[in-house]
Amino acid sequence: MWHQLFKLDAEQPQSLQAQLRQALVKAILDNRIPVEVPLPSSRELSRQLGVARNTVVLAYQHLIDDNYLLAHERRGYFVNPEILSGRVAPTLSRPGNAGADAAFAEGPDVSIDLLSQRNIHRPLDWQRYPYPFIYGQVDSSLFPVNDWREACRLSLRVGAISQWTHDRVDNDDELLVEQIHTRVLPRRGVWADRDEILITTGAQNALFLIAQLLLDKDSLVGMEDPCYVDARNIFGLFGGNRAAFPVGEQGVQIDDRFKSCKLMYVTPSHQCPTTTTMPLAARQQLLDDANEHDVVIVEDDYESELNFVGEPTPALKSLDSKHRVIYVGSLSKTLAPGLRVGFMVGPPGFIKKARALRRLMYRHPPTNNQRTVGHFLALGHHDSALLRLSQAFRRRWETMDKALAANAPLSSIAPAFGGSSFWVRLPEHISAKVLEERASDAGIVLNAGDDYFADREGPKNYCRLGFSSIPEERIEAGIAKLSSIISDM
Repeated sequence: MWHQLFKLDAEQPQSLQAQLRQALVKAILDNRIPVEVPLPSSRELSRQLGVARNTVVLAYQHLIDDNYLLAHERRGYFVNPEILSGRVAPTLSRPGNAGADAAFAEGPDVSIDLLSQRNIHRPLDWQRYPYPFIYGQVDSSLFPVNDWREACRLSLRVGAISQWTHDRVDNDDELLVEQIHTRVLPRRGVWADRDEILITTGAQNALFLIAQLLLDKDSLVGMEDPCYVDARNIFGLFGGNRAAFPVGEQGVQIDDRFKSCKLMYVTPSHQCPTTTTMPLAARQQLLDDANEHDVVIVEDDYESELNFVGEPTPALKSLDSKHRVIYVGSLSKTLAPGLRVGFMVGPPGFIKKARALRRLMYRHPPTNNQRTVGHFLALGHHDSALLRLSQAFRRRWETMDKALAANAPLSSIAPAFGGSSFWVRLPEHISAKVLEERASDAGIVLNAGDDYFADREGPKNYCRLGFSSIPEERIEAGIAKLSSIISDM
């Protein structure tokens, strides 16, 4: 019985002791072990499971300390009935729905249509693919594991825990705000007071707050075309009208429609998805036009840190003397997207209102994450990680540029300064969506470009190929294989 109930696997990353403890907890909470039945002795269970006796002894002791088990002298180990108290008696099945309206099984009607929006999809198990040309994900071989552990240890000290376990209502972690104020923003030429900075759960959250505060159904929102899909979807929830401006060699190209915009969203550092970098003169002209026509600029400083050719161009916000620009940044591309740590910079009055709105949504981002990232920045680990990333990405960028140039069906313009992906034009007759499916069958992950365009009937022969998560030595083979698939099509 016991060896069937507790399945242990020496190949798992968890220790055998941790697996046994987890299996025991599950069996206890699932009422699989009656409280009046003694568990086998440590000697007997270790024999049945084929593990060291000490593994069982330590697992039992941990569960005694956590009040899952009771040790009765000369009788053995028993489930502690108190651990099962306070729970509703389990039922054998879910309540029946006989006679219920079948339509109501889908839940109540909602006031906004989210499911019809176009989104970017990627396999969650992309790491198992031999050629993951995916963007925006962490390359585990480049993640600064030891540096991150040091930051985690500092945030787990007793004194630190007593600070971040408190509800901070609508306040952010002072250390993280200080590091963004003194370390992160000055790299981009941006100088801001602390009351001009708000921590968010990623850049998307910042865009959502901005849209909800600034837009209504009559607002005209200016967008790049092609553009960051999630930004387009977010602004679409709050603004009924959209002006799509084409992207050229110097970034977004505005026209007379710009004068009527309430808000203009841009990604000038490395335009998403084309990777175009807007020159300094074009940035200044856009800012001058925004000042003249009273347009709010939302600058998403997308992948600005991933710059490995020449000096970085100053952020639009660094040129802003009239509080015209709301700046959005994130640590996702340089640290880890799963942390969901972002920030926005804007006029103090606007940030105060955004803070009040954020309080109604989730009060503040998790303070343990904020404090850990604050330590990571303060210790200098972030700047060191950026250098390593830039060096590694430059090598991959050069390798991929050569591989694309050597395979005629794939036409691209290399990113001029950096970033982590290529925007590739396929032959006119090739559907990027079809290619995405066929490439997946061959172990290649890529991103069809259709949904980046504002018009659903826009170009169908563009795709996005990232190089942040694929080992350098696999790039040439992956591109050659992709070229072969295209030739077959």
